[in-house]
Amino acid sequence: MAALSGQKTVTTAGTAEALGSVNVQGPLMVKALTTNTGLAYIGNDGAGDVASTNGLPLLAGDVVVFDWVGNLASIMVDVAVDGEGVAWIVLDL
Repeated sequence: MAALSGQKTVTTAGTAEALGSVNVQGPLMVKALTTNTGLAYIGNDGAGDVASTNGLPLLAGDVVVFDWVGNLASIMVDVAVDGEGVAWIVLDL
């Protein structure tokens, strides 16, 4: 399988956006962009949202690995600063 990767920036801080729409069906690594000046929040509150109160906070360069993700649409991203975001890559383990 070819490596799948991408980046997601959030237009407006405080308004979560889906990480993408790619079918992953496996492990996924998400890394806060090294150029971020504020926190990024990753997760899903069960209602298709994430915020500073319920997401996993990531500082610039921080990484989280999900053992299994079905679709990028299930992972929500929010940021503290407009235009910041995360990079992602599907892991072929």
